[in-house]
Amino acid sequence: MIGVFDSGIGGLTVVKEIINHLPGFQIIYFGDTARLPYGTKGADFVKRYSAKIVDWLSKNGAQIIVIACHTSSAWASDFLKQEFKDLPIFEVITPALKDILQTTRNKKIGIIGTPGTIKSNSWERHLLKLSPDLKIYSKACPLFVSLVEEAWIDKKITREITEEYLKELKDKDIDTLVLACTHYPFLEKAIKNTLGENIKIINPAESLAKELRIFLDDNIQIRNKIKQGSNHQFFFSDEPYNFNKIVNLCLAQEIKPKIINEII
Repeated sequence: MIGVFDSGIGGLTVVKEIINHLPGFQIIYFGDTARLPYGTKGADFVKRYSAKIVDWLSKNGAQIIVIACHTSSAWASDFLKQEFKDLPIFEVITPALKDILQTTRNKKIGIIGTPGTIKSNSWERHLLKLSPDLKIYSKACPLFVSLVEEAWIDKKITREITEEYLKELKDKDIDTLVLACTHYPFLEKAIKNTLGENIKIINPAESLAKELRIFLDDNIQIRNKIKQGSNHQFFFSDEPYNFNKIVNLCLAQEIKPKIINEII
């Protein structure tokens, strides 16, 4: 199967894009809800538990690993690729770089994410390496995760918090915004209402899903190992909060989560 993991339920936005671009391939998902959010944790913590999850996914049938979590992608992806050299591992940062550079016209880019992702400067490093003349403005928006977990997508308080977080970026005249957290696509409407309809929003999950499809088209042996069908499996390290509401918003289907504590 295609193994996908995140610190919680936000990674379902990545699952959605994989299903859209690779219909018929089975997915095994792990959300580390017992320790979310990763965005406020240190690098060593993120590496340690990311490795535990990848090991568990591999032992339970994953032929490919997708790091849905942006913080884990920033802090742990290189480490994981060294630890699991026989597994193809995809993260959410590098697949989106080309799309970002092709989208921006004034070379002013905003990045919003969890404190851990923003602190890592991973997005800035990758982008400036490809295009040193970019102007990049980053903003940590930690409350966005809680708002999504509460399913407060259209609440007044959500609009107010969005306006408060993004007013700095609005003043910078950015034309492209990167949603550097799996939870943030749920808030795209509130974000566009704040920054204006002309802002181009990059959801890295879409870029990742397209790259994964190309990889499988080019690697038939791996592609043939992945089970066909829609019998996706969803595992969590603790009971996911507001799970049904979030699943309906994201996948519009009923999912029965399975709770395990094997990786603790």
